[in-house]
Amino acid sequence: MNDPIYGFINISSDIIFDLVEHPYFQRLRRIKQLGLTNFVYPGANHTRFQHGLGSLHLMEIAINDIRSKGHEITPEESEAVIIAILLHDIGHGPFSHALEYAIIENFNHEQISFLMMKELNRQFDNRLSLAIKIFQNKYHKKFLHQLVSGQLDMDRLDYLNRDSFFTGVSEGVIGTDRIIKMLNVVDDQLVVEAKGIYSIEKFLIARRLMYWQVYLHKTVLSAENLLVNILKRAKKLASEGHELFATPALHYFLYNKIKMDDLNHTDSTREILNNFSKLDDNDIVVSTKVWADHKDKVLSKLCSHLTNRLLFKIEIQNKPFSESRINEIKATVNKRLRYTAEELAYFVFTGTISNNTYNYNSNDDRIKILYNNGILVDIAEASDMLNIAVLSKIVKKHFVCYPKELNI
Repeated sequence: MNDPIYGFINISSDIIFDLVEHPYFQRLRRIKQLGLTNFVYPGANHTRFQHGLGSLHLMEIAINDIRSKGHEITPEESEAVIIAILLHDIGHGPFSHALEYAIIENFNHEQISFLMMKELNRQFDNRLSLAIKIFQNKYHKKFLHQLVSGQLDMDRLDYLNRDSFFTGVSEGVIGTDRIIKMLNVVDDQLVVEAKGIYSIEKFLIARRLMYWQVYLHKTVLSAENLLVNILKRAKKLASEGHELFATPALHYFLYNKIKMDDLNHTDSTREILNNFSKLDDNDIVVSTKVWADHKDKVLSKLCSHLTNRLLFKIEIQNKPFSESRINEIKATVNKRLRYTAEELAYFVFTGTISNNTYNYNSNDDRIKILYNNGILVDIAEASDMLNIAVLSKIVKKHFVCYPKELNI
Protein backbone atom coordinates (compact mmCIF):
# COMPACT_ATOMS: atom_id res chain seq x y z
CA MET A 1 0.00 0.00 0.00
CA ASN A 2 1.20 3.51 -0.77
CA ASP A 3 1.28 5.73 2.32
CA PRO A 4 1.71 9.52 2.05
CA ILE A 5 4.23 9.52 4.92
CA TYR A 6 6.44 6.47 4.24
CA GLY A 7 5.74 5.44 0.67
CA PHE A 8 5.09 1.74 0.15
CA ILE A 9 4.05 -0.38 3.15
CA ASN A 10 4.35 -4.15 2.84
CA ILE A 11 2.30 -6.78 4.64
CA SER A 12 4.73 -9.45 5.77
CA SER A 13 2.54 -12.51 6.46
CA ASP A 14 -0.79 -14.11 5.67
CA ILE A 15 -2.25 -13.69 9.14
CA ILE A 16 -1.37 -9.99 9.23
CA PHE A 17 -3.04 -9.56 5.84
CA ASP A 18 -6.12 -11.43 7.12
CA LEU A 19 -6.25 -9.20 10.21
CA VAL A 20 -6.07 -6.06 8.06
CA GLU A 21 -8.93 -7.45 5.95
CA HIS A 22 -11.03 -8.35 9.01
CA PRO A 23 -14.15 -6.19 9.63
CA TYR A 24 -12.77 -5.18 13.04
CA PHE A 25 -9.79 -3.49 11.40
CA GLN A 26 -11.58 -2.27 8.27
CA ARG A 27 -13.93 -0.38 10.59
CA LEU A 28 -10.98 1.89 11.47
CA ARG A 29 -11.23 3.38 7.96
CA ARG A 30 -14.39 5.07 9.23
CA ILE A 31 -12.92 6.53 12.42
CA LYS A 32 -10.96 9.76 12.29
CA GLN A 33 -7.61 9.67 14.01
CA LEU A 34 -8.08 13.12 15.55
CA GLY A 35 -11.79 13.24 16.28
CA LEU A 36 -13.13 16.72 15.56
CA THR A 37 -9.72 18.35 15.07
CA ASN A 38 -10.68 18.99 11.44
CA PHE A 39 -12.95 21.74 12.82
CA VAL A 40 -9.70 23.65 13.38
CA TYR A 41 -7.28 22.01 10.93
CA PRO A 42 -9.32 21.12 7.81
CA GLY A 43 -6.76 18.58 6.59
CA ALA A 44 -7.03 16.41 9.70
CA ASN A 45 -9.27 13.79 8.10
CA HIS A 46 -6.86 10.86 8.34
CA THR A 47 -8.06 7.68 10.00
CA ARG A 48 -7.14 5.10 12.61
CA PHE A 49 -6.73 2.66 9.72
CA GLN A 50 -3.87 4.71 8.27
CA HIS A 51 -2.27 5.08 11.70
CA GLY A 52 -2.44 1.32 12.31
CA LEU A 53 -0.67 0.57 9.04
CA GLY A 54 1.91 3.29 9.68
CA SER A 55 2.69 1.86 13.13
CA LEU A 56 3.02 -1.61 11.56
CA HIS A 57 5.52 -0.23 9.02
CA LEU A 58 7.67 1.42 11.71
CA MET A 59 7.59 -1.75 13.81
CA GLU A 60 9.01 -3.81 10.96
CA ILE A 61 11.85 -1.31 10.53
CA ALA A 62 12.55 -1.29 14.28
CA ILE A 63 12.67 -5.10 14.45
CA ASN A 64 15.16 -5.30 11.59
CA ASP A 65 17.40 -2.59 13.09
CA ILE A 66 17.40 -4.17 16.56
CA ARG A 67 18.18 -7.57 15.04
CA SER A 68 21.10 -6.04 13.12
CA LYS A 69 22.67 -5.12 16.47
CA GLY A 70 22.80 -8.75 17.59
CA HIS A 71 19.57 -9.05 19.56
CA GLU A 72 17.44 -12.11 18.90
CA ILE A 73 13.86 -11.59 17.82
CA THR A 74 12.42 -14.84 16.51
CA PRO A 75 10.06 -14.93 13.50
CA GLU A 76 7.22 -15.78 15.91
CA GLU A 77 8.06 -12.81 18.16
CA SER A 78 8.38 -10.52 15.15
CA GLU A 79 4.98 -11.49 13.82
CA ALA A 80 3.42 -11.17 17.28
CA VAL A 81 4.78 -7.69 18.03
CA ILE A 82 3.68 -6.50 14.58
CA ILE A 83 0.17 -7.85 15.27
CA ALA A 84 0.18 -6.14 18.68
CA ILE A 85 0.99 -2.72 17.21
CA LEU A 86 -1.41 -3.22 14.29
CA LEU A 87 -4.30 -3.88 16.68
CA HIS A 88 -3.30 -1.53 19.52
CA ASP A 89 -6.05 1.00 18.63
CA ILE A 90 -8.69 -1.42 17.38
CA GLY A 91 -10.91 -0.62 20.37
CA HIS A 92 -11.34 3.07 19.60
CA GLY A 93 -14.92 4.24 19.31
CA PRO A 94 -16.35 6.94 17.03
CA PHE A 95 -14.17 10.07 16.79
CA SER A 96 -11.39 8.33 18.73
CA HIS A 97 -10.60 10.00 22.08
CA ALA A 98 -13.49 12.46 21.81
CA LEU A 99 -16.03 9.84 22.92
CA GLU A 100 -13.66 7.68 25.00
CA TYR A 101 -16.14 7.02 27.83
CA ALA A 102 -19.36 8.23 26.21
CA ILE A 103 -20.28 4.97 24.44
CA ILE A 104 -19.41 2.49 27.21
CA GLU A 105 -19.07 4.15 30.62
CA ASN A 106 -15.86 3.64 32.60
CA PHE A 107 -14.32 1.52 29.85
CA ASN A 108 -11.46 2.89 27.76
CA HIS A 109 -10.28 1.93 24.28
CA GLU A 110 -7.30 -0.10 25.56
CA GLN A 111 -9.67 -2.40 27.45
CA ILE A 112 -11.92 -2.79 24.41
CA SER A 113 -8.85 -3.40 22.21
CA PHE A 114 -7.88 -6.25 24.53
CA LEU A 115 -11.36 -7.81 24.34
CA MET A 116 -11.39 -7.51 20.54
CA MET A 117 -7.94 -9.10 20.34
CA LYS A 118 -9.18 -11.99 22.49
CA GLU A 119 -12.13 -12.48 20.17
CA LEU A 120 -9.84 -12.37 17.12
CA ASN A 121 -7.60 -14.90 18.84
CA ARG A 122 -10.58 -17.22 19.13
CA GLN A 123 -11.46 -16.73 15.46
CA PHE A 124 -7.84 -17.30 14.36
CA ASP A 125 -7.33 -20.52 16.39
CA ASN A 126 -5.17 -18.91 19.11
CA ARG A 127 -2.60 -17.53 16.68
CA LEU A 128 -2.71 -14.16 18.49
CA SER A 129 -1.81 -15.53 21.92
CA LEU A 130 1.78 -14.28 21.86
CA ALA A 131 0.68 -10.88 20.49
CA ILE A 132 -1.76 -10.53 23.40
CA LYS A 133 0.97 -11.41 25.91
CA ILE A 134 3.21 -8.70 24.45
CA PHE A 135 0.30 -6.23 24.38
CA GLN A 136 -0.36 -6.89 28.10
CA ASN A 137 3.36 -6.78 29.00
CA LYS A 138 3.24 -10.40 30.17
CA TYR A 139 5.96 -11.68 27.85
CA HIS A 140 9.47 -12.12 29.24
CA LYS A 141 11.10 -9.89 26.60
CA LYS A 142 9.91 -6.57 28.01
CA PHE A 143 11.47 -4.44 25.28
CA LEU A 144 8.93 -5.84 22.81
CA HIS A 145 6.11 -4.34 24.87
CA GLN A 146 8.02 -1.03 25.02
CA LEU A 147 7.96 -0.97 21.21
CA VAL A 148 4.15 -1.23 21.40
CA SER A 149 3.51 0.95 24.46
CA GLY A 150 6.31 3.04 25.90
CA GLN A 151 7.94 6.45 25.84
CA LEU A 152 9.40 5.73 22.38
CA ASP A 153 6.85 3.29 20.99
CA MET A 154 5.95 3.01 17.31
CA ASP A 155 2.49 4.38 18.10
CA ARG A 156 3.90 7.75 19.18
CA LEU A 157 6.47 7.90 16.42
CA ASP A 158 3.77 7.39 13.80
CA TYR A 159 1.06 9.65 15.19
CA LEU A 160 3.36 12.63 15.71
CA ASN A 161 4.57 12.61 12.10
CA ARG A 162 1.18 11.65 10.67
CA ASP A 163 -0.82 14.20 12.68
CA SER A 164 1.74 16.88 11.88
CA PHE A 165 1.52 16.06 8.16
CA PHE A 166 -2.29 16.15 7.96
CA THR A 167 -2.79 19.19 10.21
CA GLY A 168 0.04 21.13 8.59
CA VAL A 169 1.59 21.84 12.00
CA SER A 170 5.29 21.54 11.15
CA GLU A 171 6.38 21.75 14.79
CA GLY A 172 5.36 18.10 15.20
CA VAL A 173 7.75 16.71 12.58
CA ILE A 174 10.29 14.34 14.15
CA GLY A 175 13.23 12.32 12.86
CA THR A 176 11.47 8.97 12.94
CA ASP A 177 14.07 7.14 10.82
CA ARG A 178 16.98 8.35 12.93
CA ILE A 179 15.26 7.59 16.24
CA ILE A 180 14.56 4.01 15.13
CA LYS A 181 18.13 3.60 13.80
CA MET A 182 19.45 4.67 17.21
CA LEU A 183 17.33 2.17 19.21
CA ASN A 184 19.13 -0.61 21.06
CA VAL A 185 18.42 -3.05 23.87
CA VAL A 186 20.30 -3.25 27.20
CA ASP A 187 19.17 -5.49 30.07
CA ASP A 188 15.89 -6.15 28.25
CA GLN A 189 15.12 -2.41 28.13
CA LEU A 190 14.83 -0.20 25.06
CA VAL A 191 17.59 2.44 25.01
CA VAL A 192 18.83 5.10 22.59
CA GLU A 193 22.42 5.29 21.42
CA ALA A 194 24.14 8.58 22.29
CA LYS A 195 24.27 9.68 18.64
CA GLY A 196 20.49 9.98 18.73
CA ILE A 197 20.21 12.34 21.70
CA TYR A 198 19.35 15.40 19.60
CA SER A 199 16.60 13.49 17.80
CA ILE A 200 15.13 12.55 21.19
CA GLU A 201 15.27 16.18 22.34
CA LYS A 202 13.39 17.18 19.18
CA PHE A 203 10.90 14.35 19.73
CA LEU A 204 10.05 15.50 23.27
CA ILE A 205 9.70 19.15 22.29
CA ALA A 206 7.55 18.21 19.25
CA ARG A 207 5.29 16.11 21.46
CA ARG A 208 4.80 18.99 23.89
CA LEU A 209 3.99 21.44 21.09
CA MET A 210 1.58 19.05 19.38
CA TYR A 211 -0.39 18.50 22.58
CA TRP A 212 -1.04 22.18 23.23
CA GLN A 213 -1.30 23.24 19.60
CA VAL A 214 -3.36 20.33 18.22
CA TYR A 215 -4.57 17.62 20.63
CA LEU A 216 -5.66 20.03 23.39
CA HIS A 217 -6.43 23.02 21.16
CA LYS A 218 -9.18 24.99 22.89
CA THR A 219 -11.54 24.99 19.90
CA VAL A 220 -11.14 21.23 19.54
CA LEU A 221 -11.96 20.87 23.25
CA SER A 222 -15.10 22.94 22.76
CA ALA A 223 -16.26 20.82 19.81
CA GLU A 224 -15.53 17.49 21.46
CA ASN A 225 -17.23 18.44 24.73
CA LEU A 226 -20.26 19.53 22.72
CA LEU A 227 -20.33 16.09 21.08
CA VAL A 228 -20.03 14.39 24.49
CA ASN A 229 -23.02 16.40 25.75
CA ILE A 230 -25.04 15.40 22.70
CA LEU A 231 -24.48 11.71 23.46
CA LYS A 232 -25.22 12.32 27.14
CA ARG A 233 -28.54 13.97 26.29
CA ALA A 234 -29.46 11.28 23.78
CA LYS A 235 -28.77 8.55 26.34
CA LYS A 236 -30.92 10.34 28.91
CA LEU A 237 -33.83 10.66 26.49
CA ALA A 238 -33.44 6.99 25.50
CA SER A 239 -33.47 5.93 29.17
CA GLU A 240 -36.76 7.81 29.60
CA GLY A 241 -38.33 5.94 26.70
CA HIS A 242 -38.17 8.66 24.05
CA GLU A 243 -37.81 7.33 20.54
CA LEU A 244 -34.69 8.57 18.81
CA PHE A 245 -33.51 8.02 15.27
CA ALA A 246 -30.35 5.95 15.36
CA THR A 247 -28.51 3.39 13.27
CA PRO A 248 -28.89 -0.15 14.68
CA ALA A 249 -25.40 -0.11 16.22
CA LEU A 250 -25.88 3.27 17.92
CA HIS A 251 -29.43 2.31 18.98
CA TYR A 252 -27.97 -0.67 20.87
CA PHE A 253 -25.69 1.55 23.00
CA LEU A 254 -28.29 4.25 23.53
CA TYR A 255 -30.99 1.92 24.77
CA ASN A 256 -28.85 -0.60 26.68
CA LYS A 257 -26.85 0.45 29.73
CA ILE A 258 -23.64 -1.52 29.35
CA LYS A 259 -21.94 -2.32 32.66
CA MET A 260 -18.43 -3.54 33.42
CA ASP A 261 -19.85 -6.93 34.47
CA ASP A 262 -21.41 -7.36 31.03
CA LEU A 263 -17.92 -7.42 29.54
CA ASN A 264 -16.82 -10.24 31.84
CA HIS A 265 -19.25 -12.81 30.47
CA THR A 266 -18.55 -14.53 27.17
CA ASP A 267 -22.00 -14.34 25.59
CA SER A 268 -22.71 -10.72 26.50
CA THR A 269 -19.17 -9.69 25.54
CA ARG A 270 -19.58 -11.12 22.04
CA GLU A 271 -22.91 -9.34 21.61
CA ILE A 272 -21.39 -6.04 22.78
CA LEU A 273 -18.32 -6.42 20.56
CA ASN A 274 -20.49 -7.36 17.59
CA ASN A 275 -22.42 -4.11 17.93
CA PHE A 276 -19.35 -2.04 18.80
CA SER A 277 -17.55 -3.31 15.69
CA LYS A 278 -20.35 -1.82 13.55
CA LEU A 279 -20.16 1.59 15.22
CA ASP A 280 -18.12 4.40 13.67
CA ASP A 281 -18.09 8.15 12.96
CA ASN A 282 -20.86 7.81 10.38
CA ASP A 283 -23.38 6.56 12.97
CA ILE A 284 -22.82 9.69 15.04
CA VAL A 285 -22.76 12.15 12.13
CA VAL A 286 -26.01 10.99 10.57
CA SER A 287 -27.75 10.84 13.95
CA THR A 288 -26.74 14.37 14.96
CA LYS A 289 -28.00 15.67 11.60
CA VAL A 290 -31.41 14.10 12.23
CA TRP A 291 -31.51 15.06 15.93
CA ALA A 292 -31.07 18.72 14.98
CA ASP A 293 -34.82 18.62 14.22
CA HIS A 294 -35.82 16.62 17.31
CA LYS A 295 -38.64 17.96 19.47
CA ASP A 296 -36.39 17.99 22.55
CA LYS A 297 -35.11 21.57 22.54
CA VAL A 298 -31.84 20.71 24.30
CA LEU A 299 -30.85 17.90 21.95
CA SER A 300 -31.90 19.80 18.83
CA LYS A 301 -30.00 22.95 19.83
CA LEU A 302 -26.83 21.04 20.72
CA CYS A 303 -26.92 19.14 17.42
CA SER A 304 -27.57 22.29 15.40
CA HIS A 305 -24.55 23.90 17.04
CA LEU A 306 -22.31 20.95 16.14
CA THR A 307 -23.63 20.39 12.61
CA ASN A 308 -23.20 24.06 11.71
CA ARG A 309 -19.95 24.49 13.69
CA LEU A 310 -21.46 27.06 16.01
CA LEU A 311 -19.09 26.02 18.74
CA PHE A 312 -19.28 27.17 22.34
CA LYS A 313 -17.00 29.88 23.65
CA ILE A 314 -14.25 28.38 25.80
CA GLU A 315 -12.16 30.13 28.41
CA ILE A 316 -9.01 28.45 29.73
CA GLN A 317 -6.93 29.40 32.73
CA ASN A 318 -4.47 27.83 35.18
CA LYS A 319 -6.73 28.14 38.23
CA PRO A 320 -10.28 26.84 38.74
CA PHE A 321 -12.98 29.32 37.81
CA SER A 322 -14.63 31.00 40.78
CA GLU A 323 -18.15 29.98 41.72
CA SER A 324 -19.29 33.57 41.23
CA ARG A 325 -17.98 33.58 37.65
CA ILE A 326 -19.76 30.31 36.83
CA ASN A 327 -23.01 31.54 38.40
CA GLU A 328 -22.74 34.78 36.43
CA ILE A 329 -22.43 32.85 33.17
CA LYS A 330 -25.31 30.53 34.09
CA ALA A 331 -27.57 33.46 34.98
CA THR A 332 -26.85 35.20 31.67
CA VAL A 333 -27.48 32.03 29.66
CA ASN A 334 -30.64 31.17 31.56
CA LYS A 335 -32.03 34.67 31.09
CA ARG A 336 -31.86 34.16 27.32
CA LEU A 337 -32.61 30.45 26.95
CA ARG A 338 -34.96 29.74 29.88
CA TYR A 339 -33.66 26.28 30.77
CA THR A 340 -34.04 24.25 33.94
CA ALA A 341 -30.92 23.77 36.06
CA GLU A 342 -30.54 20.26 34.62
CA GLU A 343 -30.87 21.50 31.02
CA LEU A 344 -28.53 24.40 31.66
CA ALA A 345 -25.70 21.97 32.52
CA TYR A 346 -25.50 21.00 28.83
CA PHE A 347 -24.78 24.61 27.85
CA VAL A 348 -22.57 25.84 30.68
CA PHE A 349 -19.98 23.39 31.94
CA THR A 350 -16.46 23.24 33.29
CA GLY A 351 -13.66 20.74 33.02
CA THR A 352 -9.91 20.24 33.18
CA ILE A 353 -7.18 19.19 30.77
CA SER A 354 -3.71 17.98 31.68
CA ASN A 355 -0.56 16.75 30.02
CA ASN A 356 3.05 15.94 30.73
CA THR A 357 5.55 15.41 27.94
CA TYR A 358 7.97 13.01 29.60
CA ASN A 359 7.08 10.57 32.38
CA TYR A 360 10.26 10.92 34.44
CA ASN A 361 8.68 9.17 37.44
CA SER A 362 8.28 5.86 35.57
CA ASN A 363 11.61 4.22 36.33
CA ASP A 364 10.82 1.16 34.19
CA ASP A 365 10.11 3.24 31.11
CA ARG A 366 12.47 6.20 31.13
CA ILE A 367 14.36 7.15 28.01
CA LYS A 368 17.92 5.98 28.63
CA ILE A 369 20.87 7.19 26.55
CA LEU A 370 23.57 4.58 25.86
CA TYR A 371 27.13 5.89 25.59
CA ASN A 372 30.01 4.12 23.83
CA ASN A 373 31.50 3.06 27.16
CA GLY A 374 28.29 1.19 28.02
CA ILE A 375 27.05 3.70 30.60
CA LEU A 376 23.32 4.43 30.62
CA VAL A 377 22.14 7.96 31.48
CA ASP A 378 18.56 9.20 31.67
CA ILE A 379 17.71 11.75 28.97
CA ALA A 380 16.92 14.19 31.80
CA GLU A 381 20.57 14.13 32.85
CA ALA A 382 22.15 13.53 29.45
CA SER A 383 20.54 16.51 27.73
CA ASP A 384 22.14 19.92 28.14
CA MET A 385 19.21 21.60 26.40
CA LEU A 386 15.99 20.20 27.84
CA ASN A 387 14.46 21.38 31.09
CA ILE A 388 13.12 18.01 32.13
CA ALA A 389 11.53 19.53 35.23
CA VAL A 390 9.25 21.40 32.84
CA LEU A 391 8.68 18.49 30.44
CA SER A 392 7.91 15.98 33.20
CA LYS A 393 5.64 18.29 35.18
CA ILE A 394 1.93 17.62 34.80
CA VAL A 395 0.42 20.84 33.45
CA LYS A 396 -3.23 21.16 34.43
CA LYS A 397 -5.60 23.78 33.04
CA HIS A 398 -9.24 24.58 33.75
CA PHE A 399 -11.90 25.56 31.24
CA VAL A 400 -15.48 26.77 31.08
CA CYS A 401 -17.74 26.54 28.00
CA TYR A 402 -20.92 28.44 27.15
CA PRO A 403 -22.81 29.53 23.99
CA LYS A 404 -20.72 32.03 22.05
CA GLU A 405 -23.66 33.98 20.65
CA LEU A 406 -24.58 35.32 24.10
CA ASN A 407 -21.47 37.58 24.17
CA ILE A 408 -20.91 37.07 27.89
